[in-house]
Amino acid sequence: MTNNDRKSIKKSQSTILGTKPSFINAQLLISTGIPSLDTIIGGGLPIGTILLLEEDKYGNYAKTILKYFLAEGCVAKHNLLIASQDFSPDKLICELPAVICEDKSTRFTVSAAPLTVRDAERMKIAWRYENMKASSDPLATKSKNSKYNTDFGHFFDLTKKMDPSLIDRDRIFCLADSDITTPLGNDNFNKCHPMGFRDCRYPNFLNKLQRELKSGGFYVTDKSEKRNIMRIVIHGLGSRLWISDQDPEDHGDVVKFFYCFRSLMRNCYAVAAISVPNIFEDDTIMMRIENLSDTAIALESFAGSSKETNPIFKDYHGLLYVKKLSAINTLAPHCPESYDLAFKMRRKKFVIEILHLPPDFGEEKEEKVTSFGCGSSKLLDF
Repeated sequence: MTNNDRKSIKKSQSTILGTKPSFINAQLLISTGIPSLDTIIGGGLPIGTILLLEEDKYGNYAKTILKYFLAEGCVAKHNLLIASQDFSPDKLICELPAVICEDKSTRFTVSAAPLTVRDAERMKIAWRYENMKASSDPLATKSKNSKYNTDFGHFFDLTKKMDPSLIDRDRIFCLADSDITTPLGNDNFNKCHPMGFRDCRYPNFLNKLQRELKSGGFYVTDKSEKRNIMRIVIHGLGSRLWISDQDPEDHGDVVKFFYCFRSLMRNCYAVAAISVPNIFEDDTIMMRIENLSDTAIALESFAGSSKETNPIFKDYHGLLYVKKLSAINTLAPHCPESYDLAFKMRRKKFVIEILHLPPDFGEEKEEKVTSFGCGSSKLLDF
């Protein structure tokens, strides 16, 4: 590859909306939609990689992260592909949170009225922080505090729905239950088992995904005038709805799917977020899935557990475990500030913070020291 070819590739990458180059290896990154999560995983998700979400007990928080991922794609004008067997993907699109516009109203403002000398002394600190954004999330502030992040990563309000004008239906491709079970074209799954799968859902999804990637020009070898990114979301992969009815205990199709899916992603301008419920009796299945993914995160919800009533975790709703971080085009993966992470669901946003346990001051009431006999002369009368 000549220097001119490399310059043309870098120029085409820099023009893609909602992306930024990594400061470590110049790998093209996209945002997960949660700035604090971007900071934890090293700035964002590299192009051509897979984000694995090990669902919590009821799957509610993993579903919220997928909504953030899709909402960020809508704001950045990326193409979206959504596949689910549990519910209609259109329902997930309708539940996307609204983006928070960052304007002057979201900054600390100072009144223009004349101030007295005493008021001016009080406002010295406020002038220093006049241009800072009103964010109480330190991890999110680190991700957004950069001159290269002007169009990378946004904040969203869970109490409001996204403006329909931001949702471009022409860029969204949905695969429901009937779409996944129906083969592409005139393929007959009953006559042959393509790619060695026992269930028709996995090869059907791979074939339709490959068709969308080819028609949209997302392959690296495709010559496209204006590059774009495809965000792929697969909800509940490996659940009972994705397992073959012939042998429900056989999870080999899930592992085979990740092998094929990973090889497909490496050659495309696409990023996938896959949620997998932890229902496998054999722990090696989840370990193999983690190894086949690039970034793996596990969610533990406090709902229905003893930690829900534990005063130590009263400010949080669950724990977040970083199982694996991407190591694309680098010798070592990113090392976050801390691996002790917790999350909480506020009214308007999903927050990930470093877990700070309260200090242990010991027992509040000290044990009384009993005195024996005339050990004290306080009550003696001479």
